[in-house]
Amino acid sequence: MIIADDTRAKRNVAVLVLAQAILGAQLPMIFVVGGLAGGQLATNPCLATLPISFIVFGSMTTAPWISPLMQRNGRRFGFFIGAFAGAMGAAVSAYGLYTGSFIILLAGSYLTGIYMSAQGFYRFAATDTASEAFRPKAISYVMAGGLLSAVIGPQLNKLVQDAYVVPFLGTYMAIIVLNLVGMLLFLWLDLPKGTKREPETTAVVGRSRLELLRDPRVLVAIICAMVSYSLMNLVMTSTPLAVVGCGFTTANANDIVSAHVLAMFAPSFFTGHLIARFGVERIVSLGLVILAFAGIVALSGVALTNFYIALILLGLGWNFGFIGATTMLAGAHRPEERGAVQGMNDMIVFGMVTVASLASGGLMNCSGGTAVEGWNAVNLAMVPFLVLAGGSLIWLVRQPRMAV
Repeated sequence: MIIADDTRAKRNVAVLVLAQAILGAQLPMIFVVGGLAGGQLATNPCLATLPISFIVFGSMTTAPWISPLMQRNGRRFGFFIGAFAGAMGAAVSAYGLYTGSFIILLAGSYLTGIYMSAQGFYRFAATDTASEAFRPKAISYVMAGGLLSAVIGPQLNKLVQDAYVVPFLGTYMAIIVLNLVGMLLFLWLDLPKGTKREPETTAVVGRSRLELLRDPRVLVAIICAMVSYSLMNLVMTSTPLAVVGCGFTTANANDIVSAHVLAMFAPSFFTGHLIARFGVERIVSLGLVILAFAGIVALSGVALTNFYIALILLGLGWNFGFIGATTMLAGAHRPEERGAVQGMNDMIVFGMVTVASLASGGLMNCSGGTAVEGWNAVNLAMVPFLVLAGGSLIWLVRQPRMAV
């Protein structure tokens, strides 16, 4: 029996965990202030969450070109582009806040979306040099790096969000620094350089995108990733607006988002082990059930305790659903199909997340006369998507398993 040597993969995972912690801290910071800043600058309250929607839209439109770019030139090149775009996005957003321009804030948000897309490939990069046995654990460990970002981001945001006369300007200034410092980590990555330096891999032609979507495991993996991420984004985007709208403070919103992000990544230390022991379908199913319970708790009241418990459950459900779907996808395609399937996956996932984040503001601010009515509308909107993902999993387990 040959035991795989995952020394190289473990080194890469360590670097990616740090990148997730430092660079990833910017996302909870932006998700706390994005809707609030948008509410200050937008002329229509229904558009308050549009800055967050533009981040996700930027991620969606970036995935189709950054994934093939990484396959040609290597992951590290794409990660440098992402961090640079994150710094530029924060700078442009800061200028938008300073000048009171909603349009400029949206432009900066779009650039931040390029970073968000690149960050999404950290989990795939963790598998590039990993053995089949280490693959689910590698994904989980990288996602676990978000634990530190869950602490760093919201707590740093508390210190800097009111540092200037212009509200939230300090948040974006701090994010510029996070990106410039964090990108240095990628110098220590030891990943494949891309197909330009490995011409033998270009001779193998993988399945087309349409053929990939006809594969039941690929299709269901994408659906479950899409639903898990979209519902998490739908609810989290509205949370700061709901918390403040129900009479609590921005500091409360930071703490709730921090608890949520901790819950998103804390299970990652053992999610891979659970997948290996119980199977990916069971773990994704568990994630969907937890997401449903998050909605039930949110609908049962608007006390701080409800917000905390609902957002913690939302994070746990996302972790099992999204990491499980990522693992399912990673095992459902051949190496030469990596660029096509991963880019297609993230384009579809973040396309739906864009719709969810945009709908979040409309449901929260424009579907009822009070913050409570808006918050209830947001959580009721989860139901049809949970039915879709649950139904797709039931359909998958009834299909014969095919070799990739």
